[in-house]
Amino acid sequence: MPFANLKVPADTLTPESKKKLIDIVTDAYAGIYGEEARSGTLVVIDEVPDGGWSIGGHILTAEMLGRH
Repeated sequence: MPFANLKVPADTLTPESKKKLIDIVTDAYAGIYGEEARSGTLVVIDEVPDGGWSIGGHILTAEMLGRH
């Protein structure tokens, strides 16, 4: 069973954009593993709260990422 766990900044996706992202990832797995993989493809979207990201040990916030 293909599995994708996507981490995104909290409150940046609408329900429609989440669906689009899930569809794109599922399509990609089906394109690689064949259509029989589509029904078993699991996609999880985790929304990371503000300040829950870091790069190189530096905490990133929404303000630093350009989201106000």
